Amino acid sequence: MKKYIFLLLAAAFSASAQKLSYFPSAKNWEHKSPQFFNLDTTKLNEAVRFAQANESSLPKSLWLSQAMQYGKEPFSDPIGPMADRGPSAGLIIYKGYIVAEWGNPTSVEMTHSVTKSILSSVVGLAYDKGMIASLDDKVYRNLPPIEVLDSEGIQANQNPIAKTSFIYPFETEHNRKISWEHLLRQTSDWEGVLWGKPDWADRPSDKPAEWLTRKRFEPGTVYKYNDTRVNALALAATMVWRKPLPEVLRENIMNPIGASNTWAWTGYKNAWVIVDGRLVQSVSGGGHFGGGMFINSYDMARLGLLTLRKGNWNGKQILSEDWIRKSTTPGTANSGYGFMNYFLNTERKLYPSAPASAYAHIGNGTNAIYVDSENDIVMVARWIEDKSLDGLIQRVLSALPTKP
Repeated sequence: MKKYIFLLLAAAFSASAQKLSYFPSAKNWEHKSPQFFNLDTTKLNEAVRFAQANESSLPKSLWLSQAMQYGKEPFSDPIGPMADRGPSAGLIIYKGYIVAEWGNPTSVEMTHSVTKSILSSVVGLAYDKGMIASLDDKVYRNLPPIEVLDSEGIQANQNPIAKTSFIYPFETEHNRKISWEHLLRQTSDWEGVLWGKPDWADRPSDKPAEWLTRKRFEPGTVYKYNDTRVNALALAATMVWRKPLPEVLRENIMNPIGASNTWAWTGYKNAWVIVDGRLVQSVSGGGHFGGGMFINSYDMARLGLLTLRKGNWNGKQILSEDWIRKSTTPGTANSGYGFMNYFLNTERKLYPSAPASAYAHIGNGTNAIYVDSENDIVMVARWIEDKSLDGLIQRVLSALPTKP
């Protein structure tokens, strides 16, 4: 009984603390000068210049950039929307307030695999609402037969998940072993062809003879970053919600945190299914084949602030603290990865300059939302060389007041 009362008091205290924190309104995100928080303005300006000086060397044409990075992969042609990017951009949020920005943070651009964190969040909403009873549940038990609009090519490559006009993404002997946890941690080793993209064609091994014949890893045992499998999770989540995931996101997260109306979560041109008599696009979890989330830096920062505040926004619990805790817990197959796309700083291996408790939502580009609860910082850095992120973090943290 005492433990129960303690937990209630702790939850009440946490909610009260969140209300005391600053949260931007939908219409205004307040700026504070660095001097207001005793930040070192010179060092903060140096951090901004560093971000700008280390802009990605890849072309601003994302079609060309995509070809340069993935053109040697089979079936690599984009089938989702693409758009040219702008220059380096970003924001530094300290104690909830904007203390620095660069580039054009209002520009709506691809954020690539930061979309995965958004996808895992809508799965989290379903879990918090009891639509998914347990993350250990096998995914196939939650899904109806899935009717696809365009059946052309679903039999390609002896697709094991296709039957007539329906697909059954989790009905092979191997895929029936896959749980929601496996998909969220990218340890499922899901097999099949989805939207014309075979699982083996995404970041394939250097042994083509084994692409179709290798032994499957037991789900949960081996981590492999793979967008086709991410898209299988997006399809499964769509069928659990039985409506478009962008609609779920807008109603349950983006509107409550005051995001703009300029973002778009997109899918592939052939990724349409029929759900309860209406057409629904199954959106993608990243930009590896095009598509994914197109969003501005301010909205990215709001999403980062939501996770920093453990799913609470101005006293309203949008994602449960339990979900954020699970998302930031290292997996057994990869101690540097939580739920997608939470890249953890376990043993400070990812970002040596940052606290071990920090993490980042990372997408190609590089696009990153750095989240640091120890220092109460959220930072958005877009179109920066990945190898430069730790240097940027080091410069930002050096501008903080000296702790007593």
